This record gives sequence, structure tokens and C-alpha cells, in this order.
Amino acid sequence: MAQTAPAAAAASAPSLLLVPDGVFDGTSDQVHRGWAVLVQGQRIAAAGPLSALSVPRGTQRMDLPGTTLLPGLSDLHSHVLLHPYDETPWNDQVLRESLALRTARAVNHLKSTLDAGFTVLRDLGTEGADYADVGLKEAVDQGIIPGPRLFVTTKAIVATGSYGPKGFGTEIGVPQGAEEADGVQGLTKVVRDQIGHGADWIKIYADYRWGPRGEARPTFDQAEWNTIVSVAGSSGRSVVAHASTAEGMRRAIMAGVETIEHGDAATAEVFDLMKQRGTAFCPTLSATESTTRYRGWKKGVDPDPANITQKKAMFKLALASGVTICNGSDVGVFSHGSNALELELMVEYGMTPLAALKAATSVNARIMHREGEFGRIASGLLADLVAVQGDPTQNISALRSVRLVVKGGTVVRR
Repeated sequence: MAQTAPAAAAASAPSLLLVPDGVFDGTSDQVHRGWAVLVQGQRIAAAGPLSALSVPRGTQRMDLPGTTLLPGLSDLHSHVLLHPYDETPWNDQVLRESLALRTARAVNHLKSTLDAGFTVLRDLGTEGADYADVGLKEAVDQGIIPGPRLFVTTKAIVATGSYGPKGFGTEIGVPQGAEEADGVQGLTKVVRDQIGHGADWIKIYADYRWGPRGEARPTFDQAEWNTIVSVAGSSGRSVVAHASTAEGMRRAIMAGVETIEHGDAATAEVFDLMKQRGTAFCPTLSATESTTRYRGWKKGVDPDPANITQKKAMFKLALASGVTICNGSDVGVFSHGSNALELELMVEYGMTPLAALKAATSVNARIMHREGEFGRIASGLLADLVAVQGDPTQNISALRSVRLVVKGGTVVRR
């Protein structure tokens, strides 16, 4: 029987055989020893015991002694147009750095992230850099610059008066780090406009530090939330919510958002509601630890301050609830390329290394509705792969020792 065009193309594509010490496929509860992975073109052709694979003549073999091969990692909360706040405060990045400067810096951020083995990023807001994330995504897709597969939210949406930069005279109008919108009609227009400009997801701030004492308080009411999710959903897009208060989380969950980010003041009842409604949770532990260090906290020397104690207790509640936990770090608050910090903290705070690795691979892919494309090592999926020295299912910090990165069948770091 004659081959179809795609099958014929795959058969004629260059093939690569990766032979590590072990393979973590993204879903199993163990590392497979004696396995190898065959790549043809952009996709995985086969994975399994080396002795059982049918390897085409002329295949390039790459032995990777001492390593574990994993699916390319993903981080579902990034800001490629930010850099660490101990280098430049957020206000100054938004107000004093030009769009060209921020975009040029972001090119380096994307390369550092890919070199660290993260082949997928969901970028959650340009923080005053307009639609630069859309252009960066196009540049990556066209092979102009190296970087992970990008899913972008453009400007993000905030309630009028709630966001920043703050601290200026009331008569001085300053650019905002997100797009303001209010009411059913206003939110409908802005959600559609961001989609028209290239947003893959819609990000909303469910609460922010705009209370009378500077405390976090909810922003949009339930009718506004329902509008946001409905308008986005009719275009086939999901909504992600920044939410740190229990009430902000509750409103977003009831409207049908896909993921909740941060969740600092979450309660057991809120996590139970998330589990019931299938809402996933990105805890962003790294952001809290990083900003606390910037204020002078010396981890391991000083006692845990109140916000760290709260974050640890919140994460234990999330684990106990059985809610789906994704890997999302808020990188940009800390250095790009150090994304593995979030996985290290998830383990330090009580998650098993195996569960953390699943969160960064197959679980994240499922949350993104892309489980048929990436997040696992299986025949037919995109050949996004990373080899690290050692076994991260035993020591999560092995993720820092990257030996090989493959994206779409192309070796991008060795």
C-alpha cells in the first residue's frame, strides 16, 4: 500500500536515537531503565526498550550516559518582558525602560529558558509592554530567535484604579502595567480586542492591593467575571486569574476560569471548590521566596517571615485537597533560565519529586489542552525533550544539570 504524504515525509526525515540511562515519560510512576527514544523529523517515532525498537538505517545515535531523558518542561506562569526586581524595580521597568530595550532583553530571556530545558511557556502579561509578546511568539515560531513554544495573554486585564504603577500625583497620568476595563460592555470589548491582537489566553486580575489599607481586595463582580469567561470561551480561549484572596478566587472559579495563580490566602473550602469544578492551581512559590529575599531575608539563616509561613501552609492545604497543581513560577520576578526553582520549592514544601515532574510535563499539557502535542514521551508527539544528569525523580535539583535539549526534533543545546 502506498504511504500517505505525511507518513512518507516522516519516513524520509532525518532520525535520531537517544539512549540515556533512564527515561521518564511524563506519566509513569518510575523511570524506565534500558529505554531509548527514536525521533524522526519533528516528532517522536517510538519509545521503549532499546532492544525492541526498529531503528532505520542511517539513524544518528546519541548516547547520554548518566542522564535521565524527560519530556520538555513547561512553566505556565512567566513574564518574559520582566527581569528580576532586585536589578530594576517593577515601576521603573514599566515607566523607564523602552519597549525596544525590553523586547531585546526578552530575546535573551527566551534563549536562557530554552537552554534550561523548558520548551513551553505560558506568558501571563507584558506588564506595560503592549503586544510585544505576540511579536516574540511569531519570531520564535518563524525560527528567527530561539525560544520555547509561547502561549501569550498580551496586556492582561485589570479593574480601573486597581493596578500600577502607583505613587504619583493624582493629576499625573502614568502608563499602566495592564489594560483597564470595567462592566459587561467594557470587558466584552477589551477581551475581544486582546484576542484580535493575538492573545492565546485571557488573564484577569481577580484582586489586587487596592484596599483602604493597601490590602488585597477583589476587583470584578460575578456578572463581570461571567462575561469575561463567556466572551473568551466563545472564541475557544480559556481564562487565567491572578487571585490571592479567598473571595477573588471564589468568584473566578464560579465563572469557570481554567487556572488560579498565587492563591496566598486560599482556604480549604476554596481548594475544595476548585477540585469540584476542575480548576487548576499555579502556586508561584518562587515569586514569594524571591521578593522576600530581595527585602533582606536570608533563607536558612533567618526565621521564616509571615508571608513564607503563610505560603507553606497554603501549599499544604492545596496538596491535601487533591486539586490539580500545575508548574507556574512567575519567572521574571527572578532570573529567566532558573525556572527549576519552582519545582525545587514544590518538593521542599511537601510535593514528591515525581508529582512535581508530572506537573511540569503531562499535567501542564493537559491544563493547556495540548496533551496530544507535548508533555509526554510517546509516539506521535512533538519531540520536545530534555536530558539531565542524574535522576530528578530522586533529586529534583538534577533539573539544573541540563545535558541536552531537543525542540521539535532539533537539538538546540548539547
